[in-house]
Amino acid sequence: MKFSRQATLRSQATVTGVGVHSGLPVNLTLGPAPVDAGFIFVRSGPDGGDREVQACVESVIATEFATVLGDREGPLVSTAEHVLAALRGMGIDNATIEIDGPEVPIMDGSAAAFVAAIDQAGILNQSGVRRFLQVVKPVQVTMGNSFGELRPYAGGFRAEVEIDFANPVIGQQSYTLDLSPERFRREISRARTFGCMNDVARLWSAGFALGASFENSVVFDEERLLNTEGLRYSDECARHKVLDVIGDLALAGLPLLGAYRSVRGGHKLNHAVLTALMADRTAWRVVEAETARRSRVHADAGSGMVAGLVAPVYGPEMS
Repeated sequence: MKFSRQATLRSQATVTGVGVHSGLPVNLTLGPAPVDAGFIFVRSGPDGGDREVQACVESVIATEFATVLGDREGPLVSTAEHVLAALRGMGIDNATIEIDGPEVPIMDGSAAAFVAAIDQAGILNQSGVRRFLQVVKPVQVTMGNSFGELRPYAGGFRAEVEIDFANPVIGQQSYTLDLSPERFRREISRARTFGCMNDVARLWSAGFALGASFENSVVFDEERLLNTEGLRYSDECARHKVLDVIGDLALAGLPLLGAYRSVRGGHKLNHAVLTALMADRTAWRVVEAETARRSRVHADAGSGMVAGLVAPVYGPEMS
């Protein structure tokens, strides 16, 4: 991450769309939040009851087709991953995310609209020093033929994603990203969600994808891409999986320092790996940026630590 101080939004910005699974219209407003607040979803409207939920791994109650957050009262917000990816990818630490429906709007299937909303609201540096969750020991999860791993990495946060679909048009793809706001904006934010036409009936029968369309999804059949405008990147599917990884791992509550590798993964695997990391109190620690000046975090190859970071704020056993 680029700055040593925490960042929030300078003002509010609103986007309006429909939920890809619910098909219902929804307004989402991004706004400021205090130091150390993290990302807070606020559900407004007649059926929301003005409930709040912290965007953290403990708030995840479902990962089938999307990441769903809630509390003991039940689900509060579905399809949270794209807006969380935009906030984390653009270097925001604290924000409120107010919605008046059950699902974050899908927009064009990517995080681009949320990045534009962040640009509109502006970014404000705060007084608090930025904290990071540093991976200090590898954690691995295998689910069938899917594999996920978080491991130490001295260069910030890296996502290494490999996908392998039976659909011959998608096939095997991979993408590696060392996260920065510039690279997120340029390489990841516009990558859209995708699916296969033969899955649509199954999703509809299960009550999902009711708002899906060619305007918000990349759709393939067994022989070709069906969207007339084509792909935004030749490896758009792999890039979108990186987007999902950034959003799902934002539920760590702090920016991660480590590398995440995903093979044939999805929301369920991402959540399982993050849960395994948080459960192993010897696998991570929290560190602070050393100074308040704006500076890049560089790897110190000699020490294996990250330059610009001090000793842990607290060790896992002290949290």
